[in-house]
Amino acid sequence: MNNLNEIIKLYNKKYLKLVDIDNNNIKKIFQFHTLCKKIKKNKKKIIIVGNGGSAAIASHFSVDLTKNGNIRCVNFNESDLLTCFSNDYGYENWVKQALKFYCDKGDLVILISSSGKSLNMINAAKYIGKKQNTLVTFTGFHGKNPLSNYGKINFVVNSQNYNFIENIHQYWLLLLTDLFSGNI
Repeated sequence: MNNLNEIIKLYNKKYLKLVDIDNNNIKKIFQFHTLCKKIKKNKKKIIIVGNGGSAAIASHFSVDLTKNGNIRCVNFNESDLLTCFSNDYGYENWVKQALKFYCDKGDLVILISSSGKSLNMINAAKYIGKKQNTLVTFTGFHGKNPLSNYGKINFVVNSQNYNFIENIHQYWLLLLTDLFSGNI
């Protein structure tokens, strides 16, 4: 029992260190907030996409930002869309293809990949780089990943622990939602 107690305390200590927002990330949150205000003012939308747990985070953020922040936000979590586009274009291209169909000029795109190595996200980032859209990325693994090279703003969690990375991504995104909703 004592060993488990120490493991839990260490886990908590590591998480709390990561959740502490440094000045660099505060600056990025301000930039992100400014981008979202521009999207709202120009009546554009935010498209947010992730895989697995990151898809769940994208879904949560999308609903909350739309409902509480009054900013149109959509995500691609429909099984028919994912399976159709993956089947027809290949899994590595389904996000890029979905963006071709759903992303309009001036929209903001957010891509989440804990490892930053998901080929479907990298291909989508390359596509957005050729369009007149802004890209924000959320990754982990100390920023040593391909996806973090493509965004205008890149949020990186300095960890290799997927649960820490995903929880911090959700924390940062919901912080933004609360900034718009006035819940803080």
